[in-house]
Amino acid sequence: MMTRNRLISLAFLMILSGCVVPTGPVEVTRFNRAADGVAYGTGTFAVAASGDGDAVQGLATSPYLAAVAREMQRVGYTEKENGSEISAEVRVSVTKIERAQRSPVSVGVGGSTGSFGSGIGLGVGINLGSGSSSQINTILAVRLVRRSDNLVVWEGNASQTAKAGSPAAQPGIAASKLAEALFKGFPGVSGESIRVP
Repeated sequence: MMTRNRLISLAFLMILSGCVVPTGPVEVTRFNRAADGVAYGTGTFAVAASGDGDAVQGLATSPYLAAVAREMQRVGYTEKENGSEISAEVRVSVTKIERAQRSPVSVGVGGSTGSFGSGIGLGVGINLGSGSSSQINTILAVRLVRRSDNLVVWEGNASQTAKAGSPAAQPGIAASKLAEALFKGFPGVSGESIRVP
């Protein structure tokens, strides 16, 4: 009976591990004013979209705003819509990168001669991968502005590239991954670029 329960638990864990979406590494760069005595992880904040045009203000940014709010709370801040001490300005950039299409079939020919004979060879390669080779590059940039004197006390950006159409390129998954990487070890070492797996 005990072995059966363990096997069921193991099977359940294996099924859950299949639900994990693999995402590529995230490149993160952050700047802060810790050397100037600015305290981090306390106080109130409000999240707002920033940037140019209507595209950044649309529904497409809502997963990124929610992910940043979640991470700000995780590192110690309290969300407050009106009258907050910190404004978390969020900017999102999504770019599609097209790759040059290659033929799905390649042919190679080779030959050799020598004192013991000669030979000729022919090779054919067929690409069985998907036809799309475009990628999505997503950049999440956040600035924490102290409202009392309009001073930027922290800023950072995180970028990730994923294959177009893959789960990692979907806004909800990308937003969570980028925000988590950006606020990992908050406030971070000022000016240092890190790679978060």
